[in-house]
Amino acid sequence: MTRRASLPGAAELFRTTAVAAEPEPPPPPAHPGVGAVPPVREVPAEPEREQAASRPNLSSAPTGPARAPVRNTRRIRAVSENGPSGRERHDEKITVYCSPDELLDLESARLTLRAEHGLAIDRGRIVREAVAVVLADLEAKGEASILVRRLRE
Repeated sequence: MTRRASLPGAAELFRTTAVAAEPEPPPPPAHPGVGAVPPVREVPAEPEREQAASRPNLSSAPTGPARAPVRNTRRIRAVSENGPSGRERHDEKITVYCSPDELLDLESARLTLRAEHGLAIDRGRIVREAVAVVLADLEAKGEASILVRRLRE
């Protein structure tokens, strides 16, 4: 008799419980062959996707069947739209390393925003806001921007 607990597998934990309105297409063959192009599933267009489709494609990186869908176009914002993205799903990710003091300052700012200003936001949102402010300053002031001055120190 083993002392290990018997736990359900991922298939049981994450199974679909809602009835699908549209039947799923059959899965592609296990190995389509050398040089075969995987089938593309049609997805109904949404307003944001229609706008992205009208922009030029700046990326020529091929996407394989095992990769998650990635936006192939660069998002170009209008001048009045230079704010950060806020609360939305983000598909792109970067890793930023910081010192313990910088992380403590960031967490302290988050707690201050919550306690004194009633803004319950996460550290990622603070970072996106800060990046938006610095990039707007760089675009507006160029050589005189705080980013250029600090990086030259």
